[in-house]
Amino acid sequence: MLNAVTPLNGYGHRSSDLRTSREAEYDIFSRVTRMLRQSARKADNNETIQAVHKNTELWSILAFDLVQPDNGLPDHVKAGLISLAGFAVRHGQAVIAGNATTDPLIDINLSIMRGLRGEVSA
Repeated sequence: MLNAVTPLNGYGHRSSDLRTSREAEYDIFSRVTRMLRQSARKADNNETIQAVHKNTELWSILAFDLVQPDNGLPDHVKAGLISLAGFAVRHGQAVIAGNATTDPLIDINLSIMRGLRGEVSA
């Protein structure tokens, strides 16, 4: 049964069915990063706290996915991303405690987004 809200493409499939995992990952990183960029750099307001919380949630979900046995990424890539996830969570805690800014979180997310777009430099 088709969702009446999701538009059909020219082939009779819902547009959302044709999105790749990479596109979906890029989209969520984009939304969370936009939240971080639009909030204050320090967590002295609810908007920044919510943005940092969403970022922590994103990285926690990503880390959980990376340790699943059926995750097909190469081990060295998984290890690097798990390390980044740990940093993002710890740094988010420092932001909430008032000891850091969101700048490194934004930088990491933008780097991941570039990688998802295939813009990794050699």
